[in-house]
Amino acid sequence: MVGQIAYRRVYEETSPQDGKRVLVDRVWPRGMRKESAHLDEWLRDIAPSSELRKWYGHEPSRFTEFRRRYLAELRDAGHREAAGHLRDLAGHGKLVLLTATKDVDRSQAAVLAEWLTKNR
Repeated sequence: MVGQIAYRRVYEETSPQDGKRVLVDRVWPRGMRKESAHLDEWLRDIAPSSELRKWYGHEPSRFTEFRRRYLAELRDAGHREAAGHLRDLAGHGKLVLLTATKDVDRSQAAVLAEWLTKNR
């Protein structure tokens, strides 16, 4: 893989330097119209399971354990195809992982960016 991987909130302005824009949330961002998102893809299947997402609840004190559990989920059969697709996208240029989460540095997008960078 040779692409640059970034992550940020889906509500932020788009940029010509974004490259592929991929939403990595399981649920659609509240208040966002599909036309306003300017997405190349919505890759729901890469998102954490509903159970893990609900358990985490974006509690900062749970992030380390969330990260560990999510990385384990990325290796399971339910995520394998989506993970391979995301790796492929990352290998073909710039990639921006988008999430609606307010604390983007403690989100699945941040975990995915790190994971993709390490699994080149």
